Amino acid sequence: MTYNWQSHLSAETAERLSAIWIPVGLPGFSGAEKARWNALLSERFGSDGWRISHIVRGKIVPRSEAIREYEEAYRRYLRERPALVNFLVEACGNVYDDNQTNVYDNHYEQPHTAMNHYQDISVRRVIAELVDDPAWPTVTPTPEETVDLLDFGTGERIRAPRARGFRGDGLLQIRDPLSPGYVLNPAVVPAHDPALITTNPGRREWYHDEGCGHLSIEAFWQSSKVVEVRLDRFLASGEARSAPLSGL
Repeated sequence: MTYNWQSHLSAETAERLSAIWIPVGLPGFSGAEKARWNALLSERFGSDGWRISHIVRGKIVPRSEAIREYEEAYRRYLRERPALVNFLVEACGNVYDDNQTNVYDNHYEQPHTAMNHYQDISVRRVIAELVDDPAWPTVTPTPEETVDLLDFGTGERIRAPRARGFRGDGLLQIRDPLSPGYVLNPAVVPAHDPALITTNPGRREWYHDEGCGHLSIEAFWQSSKVVEVRLDRFLASGEARSAPLSGL
């Protein structure tokens, strides 16, 4: 049994506990479990009592800061591979991850999706930058338009927006090894900074067995992910705080 020492604090001091956040564990890959994780942790700590952050170079930072590293890995990967860039802009009109509707998402914060998808957004953002870079004359401006694109994986014709700089008529899925865009999978793209590379010997997830393994930007993303909880909510969970991420 844990002693409720915080009940002896003054109201003002107790209120300060709500402004303190504590890392309580590394959740790993969520995938299709995203909604269930959110519901479980919100029930346990309140919807405003927990958040997912990342540890980057020894500092706990918000997702919005960590995603810059993810995108930077794609930026360097693509800039070092002009043949790949030329294929993308000549053959493709857009890219997606798990669902063709991914082409409509332009932001990394995705509360509305069943699964987060970042690789397609990073690729679109990097190619859009190259449009304005005179060092990349093969990447040219394209009109904002909705067109019929041929999904290279399924053979379907899909009505979708053309991504900036993409002048082809293909729709490229970036996902598992059987997807036509696997060369851009985040397990294939290496982490661009050795300081981002970590290991967790007790965990083995899908990205450890693909591409660059623990040296990939996907490994960085999943290994650096940490659940933070407001200290007042953590204390209020009593003995359950010995296993705050149980059930994930």
